Amino acid sequence: MHEDVERCVRAVQSKDSRFDGWFFTAVLTTGIYCRPSCPAVPPKVENMRFYPSAAAAQQAGFRACKRCRPDASPGSPQWNERADLVARAMRLIADGVIDREGVPGLATRLGYSTRQIERQLRAELGAGPLALARAQRAQTARLLIETSTLPMSDIAFAAGFASIRAFNDTVREVFALSPTELRNRVGRGHPTATSGALTLRLSFRSPLCPDNLFGHLAATAVPGVEEWRDGAYRRTLRLPHGHGIVTLRPTPDHVACQLTLNDLRDLSIAISRCRWMLDLDADPVAVDDLLRRDALLSAQVNKHPGRRVPRTVDGAEFAVRAVLGQQVSTAAARTHAGRLVTAHGEPVADPAGGLTHLFPGPAALADLDPASLAFPQARRTTLTTLIGALAAGEIDLGPGSDWEQARIRLATLPGLGPWTIETIAMRALGDPDAFVPTDLGIRVAARALGLPATPAALTHHSEAWRPWRAYAVQYLWATGEHAINRLPA
Repeated sequence: MHEDVERCVRAVQSKDSRFDGWFFTAVLTTGIYCRPSCPAVPPKVENMRFYPSAAAAQQAGFRACKRCRPDASPGSPQWNERADLVARAMRLIADGVIDREGVPGLATRLGYSTRQIERQLRAELGAGPLALARAQRAQTARLLIETSTLPMSDIAFAAGFASIRAFNDTVREVFALSPTELRNRVGRGHPTATSGALTLRLSFRSPLCPDNLFGHLAATAVPGVEEWRDGAYRRTLRLPHGHGIVTLRPTPDHVACQLTLNDLRDLSIAISRCRWMLDLDADPVAVDDLLRRDALLSAQVNKHPGRRVPRTVDGAEFAVRAVLGQQVSTAAARTHAGRLVTAHGEPVADPAGGLTHLFPGPAALADLDPASLAFPQARRTTLTTLIGALAAGEIDLGPGSDWEQARIRLATLPGLGPWTIETIAMRALGDPDAFVPTDLGIRVAARALGLPATPAALTHHSEAWRPWRAYAVQYLWATGEHAINRLPA
């Protein structure tokens, strides 16, 4: 995108927010870089330079604009649409892998050498993995500086900096202000003193239809782990340094996010996982423009544009829940999952609501007694085999996973057919082209809209929807009256 100068110039001159995160505009005369929708008067074309990432603009010597805050723009949709090396690396960097394991850890997870990863990231993004992680640390630092009254020393280490000096130097370089000056700019907003409770705004590309997104999460909520309370979705989070509780509330122009963390080092990771769960970095215009080309689907798209794919904050958790939900109602699936949580989940305290546990990870479920499960023997075998494979690391459903390799390995387990595998691919792996033509709700919707109703015929018809078939699934499901399609009262 950034190499198409004419297209970038048009986006900047029209202040088109759809391109925020796709590229960044640097201005030679001011030394700043902006998002395309910056409200400032567009610079002269000869003074514009375009970069594929905030890190690349920073490395070129530009500082972040104080008006449009380009570091806080939605992420590039490419990292959620693709499954190649660069996209997988970007998802892992967003999940904090470099801060925890360094570049060698990133390389090990991806199965490539550090040199190969460095070369490919620089070729596409203009910056290497360390610079990309540094840009993320700078954004986390700004969030903590502006939304809390934590001491700067605490913020430095919470954001992932190795020293106070590195923290100070980076903040000055990226924002052209010292940490104290940055905080003083928002002093009149009276940020709340906190040891972990933060209130943030999660941006997205418009339009966004919250009905199926929050409706699905609320309708399938596991008791104790998730809940819908006072117009917001809440859940517990298992994070690298501890646990957290998040409250997410849809508004017309952002998702209000309140995070309570017992270790602030998990802030950027928690934000990344919440954005992933809500599919906030999607490009709804591109998705809807393609899907509405189908005359039989266009009315559904036009009725409520901007549907997202409700995902998960933990791929292994969702895989277990997918098996628990095989061939049973939504209510029964919630009951099965709730019992599992009560028996094996880690207790947490939630003074603000009814959350009681973290969903148990594969290691905690490894000693699960199949006889305690109130469903058929075949499904017990499916569940325990899946848990064993996840616990042993034989199947990777994390941010850096290879989607097709995960499908192949899931298919080797007993009792995991196409419906379960594609559901996991759609909601755990985040594959935007995952498709479930055998789903009863999809077949009923297809018949009602005049689409082919048999799985084979519908699959053939869906070729025109690629690579956005997971979004087509959301529009098809929305034709029904199920609770997943609407916000709770």
